[in-house]
Order: sequence, then C-alpha cells, then structure tokens
Amino acid sequence: MVVSATTRPATGLRRVVTGAAAILSAFVLAACDPVGGSQQASGPAIGPLINPGEPVRVALLVPGGSGSADLEWLARSLRNSARMAAADAQGASVDLRVYDTGTSTEQAVAQANSAADAGAQIIVGPLFAEGANAVGNAMRPRNINVLTFSNNAEIAGGNVFILGNSFANIADRLVGYGVRQGKRNVYVVAEDDIAGQLGGRAIETAVARNGARMAGRINHPVSVTGIDAVVPQIANAAQSGQVDAVFMTANNQAVLPYLTEKLAAAGVRSPVTQMMGLTRWDQPPARASLPQLQEGWFAIPDQGLRAQFDARYRSAHGEQPHELASLAYDGVAAIASLVRGGQRNALTTTGLTQRAGFSGVGGVFRLRPDGTSERALAVATLRGNRLVILDPAPRGFGGAGF
Repeated sequence: MVVSATTRPATGLRRVVTGAAAILSAFVLAACDPVGGSQQASGPAIGPLINPGEPVRVALLVPGGSGSADLEWLARSLRNSARMAAADAQGASVDLRVYDTGTSTEQAVAQANSAADAGAQIIVGPLFAEGANAVGNAMRPRNINVLTFSNNAEIAGGNVFILGNSFANIADRLVGYGVRQGKRNVYVVAEDDIAGQLGGRAIETAVARNGARMAGRINHPVSVTGIDAVVPQIANAAQSGQVDAVFMTANNQAVLPYLTEKLAAAGVRSPVTQMMGLTRWDQPPARASLPQLQEGWFAIPDQGLRAQFDARYRSAHGEQPHELASLAYDGVAAIASLVRGGQRNALTTTGLTQRAGFSGVGGVFRLRPDGTSERALAVATLRGNRLVILDPAPRGFGGAGF
C-alpha cells in the first residue's frame, strides 16, 4: 500500500505491501539481510577456463514454483529476459538451462548442484541473498561463479557477484552529484530495520568518499509514532544553517510519503533543504503528484534504454516485464560478451571484472573484484508532477557520475 499525502497513514505503515510491490519489497528486505559467507577472493582466479568456440553452459536460477502469482510473474520475466539475451548473443553460443528454486534456500542449493552436475560453467541467480550466499558457498569448491540478482553487498565477494543495484552505488551517485551542486553537509535519516541500517551505512560511506560532511544522523522506527517523534529533530537540524541536504533511506513503502509530508509541514522541503532518497520517488506513478516530493533527488537507470527493452519484451511475450527482469538479461548478455571476445578466462573472476564493463538494459555496468556491481545511473527529480532528468546516466566509466 502507498499512503497519499492526504491519507491517514496509521494503518498504511502496518500493512503488508500487496501485489507487484510486495515482490520488490521482499527483494529489498531479503537482499539486505546480512547472512555472511563469501568474502573477497585473493590468490588465483575462481572459475573454469572455457573453449570460446563451444557453447557456454549457463544455469539460470529463478523463483518459480512458489505458488505466488507475483513470484511466478517475476520468474517468467527473468526466464524470458535471459532467453532474449541468449538469442541476442551473436558470435557466442549460450546453452541456457533454467532451474526453479521457489523461495527455498535449500532448493536453490539443490538446483545449483543439479546444474553443476549437468555441466553448468556459471550460475545466474538466485534472487534472495540467503539463497545466493548458500549457493555461492556450495559452488566455491566446484570452481563455479555465481551472478546473483540480489543487491546485498554483504554477500558479495569470492565467487559471488551481485547484479542488483546496491545502496552503495545509489548513495555514491547522489552524494557525488550533490557535492558538485554545493550540497556538502548531509544529514542522514534511516529506518531502524536491517535495510535502513545498511542503507544508512552506505550513505555515510558515500559522504566520506566524496569529500562531503556528515551533518548528523537519526534513526527511526517504521511506525507513525516513530516518525512523529523524529520529525522535530530533523526539522531543527535542517533549519540550523549547518545542513544542505537530508538523505533518507525510506525503504518501507509507506514511510516516504508520510515522512516527507510531516517534514514539509514542519518547513523542510526541497529545494531550500535538498531532499534525497535511496529509493525511486517516481514509483508507483501516483507518487509523482505528491507535493512534498517535488524537487527531491533520486537515482534511476537510463529510461530511454529501459523503454526500448520493455517494448521488445512486450512485443515478444505479450505482457510488461517485471522491474527486475533486466538483471537476467544483463547477466547473460555480459557472459555472452566475454565469450564472444574469445577469452578462455571469460567465466573466471578475472574475466568477469574487466574494467570496460558491459552494456546493460539500463545503461553500462561492471562487476568489481569485491563482488559488487557498479551501474550508470541518472539523477532525477519530480517537477510539476513529472519525472525530470537532472544529470543523465554516464555512457562509460571514468567520467562524472562514477
């Protein structure tokens, strides 16, 4: 449920998000639960050497078979997108085999082992962090790398790479842009759940990395009373003259509309105090008309490229792809790109982490030696109830925005 600016949020903050939004919420929450395990690899590269002239054997792990209509849509979107990437792989042959994992960590591991027994040379998936961590641990002795759909940097490293857009990547993009706009004094507002705390940590790291200044931080419970209690403190800080920007994690579906509504009522809103968020403020579409969100900053992939992919998908499959579908396309396309280059080490940690990166559905991205991904993002805002791009996504690595 999304709470509008005029809706009583007391029940909204307590209800479970339903429909398609529930999958995204579950993905974020599960993908932010640190389960430990794989660490950054040192020493020899991990992964098999291949013959680039032969089909590369890729196992795709999707959350099919769960009995949930929304998860089945997601699984179908991931499956179809991966097959699109395999079909697009001119100059490389991809032997793609799909395995359903449901939501079970144990089933994810069992399916990964079945794939490895059948000759899989690399695994794309699974979705949730706990399963990805367990699959990575199971595949490490078998010398197989895992490109998971998770965005949880806590499990990245060793033979596990995250394809999802991490909090660190988003925070770095927004803080870096803010510094260039003179917004150097950043006040962090984070939910007190796991996702909020990991998000808050990512913002603090981005502040230090970009030469900005931490002007303060406050954590709040995911509840009406919790938010009401911290709003006066945030307002006092914002109006002290020592804060240029308020950066919110706002991961819970109902938190962002309610928190920003209360802050606006207390006199805190963009552009006087620049508001920023780790989540997309233009989704669901109804949010675009909320007055308290106007002129706030958030990060998004290249919308033109994404629209092209969505149109191709709808034409081929007769339905809109799930928002996370692009991760499957990106993973398989990256593998195909490396194989097409004739590299015997294409599927090793050395091959996967090439500095030039890859062309993805939402723009360029690359896999880093620590297992995280770096993705090109645009800085966007809402202005006049419409999405406006303030700074386009970079088209390559090394320039502004990276």
